[in-house]
Amino acid sequence: METKGSISEMEAIEIKQSNQSKIKERLFRLDEVVQFDPDAGKKTIFYETDFMAGAVWCLEPGQKVVNHSHSTSDDIWICIQGTGTFYPGFGEAVEITKGDIIFSERGQQHGMVNTGNERFVFIGVAGPMPMDFISHEE
Repeated sequence: METKGSISEMEAIEIKQSNQSKIKERLFRLDEVVQFDPDAGKKTIFYETDFMAGAVWCLEPGQKVVNHSHSTSDDIWICIQGTGTFYPGFGEAVEITKGDIIFSERGQQHGMVNTGNERFVFIGVAGPMPMDFISHEE
């Protein structure tokens, strides 16, 4: 039996489940994470665990992510906005755009330049951690 001003059993269960889900630590708003730097591409890490990390990369036209690899981790890039050129190594260049998803296994080179006229945004998800960084820039 409920009394005035008390929460129902169902509401109490919902509150408990909400707290257990840690949703405030798991839900990210892209417009709150996106940050640009006029001098260089900007990487904003929005989460990191012992197993993986997520980052938003924001590049103005002409800015780049240096060609690199990781000996310990896979890396997935999800293109959200803009167009650019992706460099998978071996002298190759591939046009990328909003909606593209790029997977690089550990050891595979990856880098890009925003070759478009608008801002470029992509989400990177990598793991396992810790993740090293091996530059392939000359």
